[in-house]
Amino acid sequence: MRNALASRGRISSAARVVRSLGRLILVASLVGLSPFSSREASWNFETEEPGQAAEGFTNDVGRWEVVNADGNLVLAQRAENRLSVFNLTLVEQSSYRDVDLSVRIKSVGGENERGGGLVWRAKDKDNYYLVRYNPHSARHSPRRPNFRLYKIENGKLTQLDHADVPGDSDWHTIRITTCGTQIVGYLDEAKLLEAEDMAFLDVGKIGLWTRSDACSLFDDLTVSTPIAPEKRP
Repeated sequence: MRNALASRGRISSAARVVRSLGRLILVASLVGLSPFSSREASWNFETEEPGQAAEGFTNDVGRWEVVNADGNLVLAQRAENRLSVFNLTLVEQSSYRDVDLSVRIKSVGGENERGGGLVWRAKDKDNYYLVRYNPHSARHSPRRPNFRLYKIENGKLTQLDHADVPGDSDWHTIRITTCGTQIVGYLDEAKLLEAEDMAFLDVGKIGLWTRSDACSLFDDLTVSTPIAPEKRP
């Protein structure tokens, strides 16, 4: 009898522990501190000075500056370069590998090219991954509006996947998720791109990109990445 009571006591104690753990996980999830938590950073440029480069962003290639558009301060690429030029700005203090990365983009000009996109795992201005939305057909080209995934390795552009999409001059959200060699791309939450590649597997910078004379606006750049659990001795 005494053994049976002790057994029931142990079961009851275990049940209380499980219930307490469940409540802890629920509360942690509600405040964003679940066991599967992530670190997140975002930039909306509302505190920046119009006409100046955004604080913490490089001006590697192109003319990147904060402007007032649609009632908000946003980051714009305003250079009109030749077709072979890739305009690039990187977040100086960023260092990420596996990410969930997104930005809002609006195309406002360009004769040769339009639109732009996101950069990640950048080693320098000549080596990185890129997802790019082009909402307009290029001049003297049968190419349709498109959404494409690339790698730029030693300055050479290589396409990894593509999708034809409708084009306009509205705001759109570009998003990519990465895990190791796997890359998935979304346009306005529609999953359209998918590829595996091993060119850049180390951490690198994140950033924004346009090509040639594509003048585009960017806002609400957001990145999150999983936090690896601490190893216990």
